[in-house]
Amino acid sequence: MTNDSIGARGSGRSGVLCNSNFYPWVVVGLLWVVALLNYMDRQILSTMREAMAIDILALEDKILFGKIMAAFMWIYGIMSPLSGMVADRVNRKWLIVVSLVVWSTVTLLMGYATTYEEIYVLRAAMGVSEALYIPAALSLIADYFTGKQLSLAIGIHMTGLYMGQAVGGFGAFVAKHISWQSTFHWFGLVGIVYGIVLVVLLREKRRNSFETAREIREKASLRTVLAGNVRAVTGSLATLFTCVAFYAILFFFATSSIPGWATKNWLPTLFAENLDIDMQWAGPIATITIAVASFIGVMTGGPLADRWSPRNLRGRIYVSAIGLGMMVPALVLMGFGSSLAAAVSAGLIFGLGYGMFDANNMPILCQFVSSRSRATAYGIMNMSGLFIGALATDVLGGLAEKGLMGVGFACMAGTVLLSLVVQLTVLRPVSLNKE
Repeated sequence: MTNDSIGARGSGRSGVLCNSNFYPWVVVGLLWVVALLNYMDRQILSTMREAMAIDILALEDKILFGKIMAAFMWIYGIMSPLSGMVADRVNRKWLIVVSLVVWSTVTLLMGYATTYEEIYVLRAAMGVSEALYIPAALSLIADYFTGKQLSLAIGIHMTGLYMGQAVGGFGAFVAKHISWQSTFHWFGLVGIVYGIVLVVLLREKRRNSFETAREIREKASLRTVLAGNVRAVTGSLATLFTCVAFYAILFFFATSSIPGWATKNWLPTLFAENLDIDMQWAGPIATITIAVASFIGVMTGGPLADRWSPRNLRGRIYVSAIGLGMMVPALVLMGFGSSLAAAVSAGLIFGLGYGMFDANNMPILCQFVSSRSRATAYGIMNMSGLFIGALATDVLGGLAEKGLMGVGFACMAGTVLLSLVVQLTVLRPVSLNKE
């Protein structure tokens, strides 16, 4: 199914809806819920390890558990560039719907797992399905918001990820009061039902570069269509990898993803050990503090970047850099803090900085990459972030066994500082939104 094959995007009520002034914000709202479900479903596993280990003994081994978490990231990383290329060439609405329904079904099936191997396979399958979502969603929002509100729109969508992370932090709490199996069942069912809502309300954004070729492709042979798509993909890749700025964006996104994934996968465990508290409380402390602060960071950094960038083309870059700068001391405090006040402070500072950084990744990319290649570019960025994040997850699992996870968190401050330097020295945009 191509990007132009859905008739609902044409004239009539759906066309009026898509072209109305308020519908772009409807899209953000619809995708906000999907983003919440995306991170909620992946986060609950990290907080329910102890409850699941009662029935699946292999999960008591932190190294083996780290391999499960890393498996998701490796598969997600491999799939990300492919999902980005697909999202640049098909109807993104249906790609998002399929992604949501598949990963929600996987979540539901996890409630029926009885062995380590089954959890491992299902977690890897979740990596495939969830990888399809982010490049499609962010490129769709970027197509609806080409003006001054892009950072705010992207930022609001990202708060859905943070909220999902926070809700997922209650996995151990819910599991203790019902069961870990029922927790997976209910979380999965919610996503499947919401897929029906998206089918009814979500609309694709018309993209001229595809629509001008629509009639040609309808008349062309399958061989011609495939050849044209191959040329388009290779052309996009060639454009991206001959752009010095894209390498810089790729670098600072990847290295900053290390603490991003570390806090998602291991921070509940770190807080439980450092504060000597039960996981049902450590999980919410770790996830909620970061989620709340990230929300504030997005709602601060998004509008600030939107106001700054028309006056200075590097405005989005400067806001992102401020966020990275805040993450550096927060990671050190996470690693070596041993009190509740230190843990909460570290989470709040890190989340605030991460929100300012996260709200501007796609908007910064839009200053250097055209709309025809943005999903592909973000997919490659996701792959780089996932691969290095998976390595970090494995390493932290080994450090956890030795009681040195805090040292690992503190060392990540150095990678973030290096990202900050590269970002400020290399990126020199010449436009606010590259066409």
